Amino acid sequence: MIYYTQLIFIKEGKESTFHFFEDQVLPLLQRHHGELVYRVRPPVSSVVATTTGFPYEIHLVRFEDRKNFEGYRDDPERLRHMHLKDESVERIVLIEGNAL
Repeated sequence: MIYYTQLIFIKEGKESTFHFFEDQVLPLLQRHHGELVYRVRPPVSSVVATTTGFPYEIHLVRFEDRKNFEGYRDDPERLRHMHLKDESVERIVLIEGNAL
């Protein structure tokens, strides 16, 4: 298994556009043997310290392997909705890892 954590920072006022994007692309995970393990909207009060700001959402996703992740990343149906991501997301920090 390979894990991806995303810290997702949203443009102010673009939350509904981001939600619509997620509604379109998250169901595609199963097609590529992926699973959304966690999807969290942490309140600012839950952050003890930060040097990067406060993410709107944090996702933890796992795939059987990198090939399946790349299949999801490059899925034509997902790519059709990327304009919504571009419109709503300020930046994303993507962290790749493995379970120990």
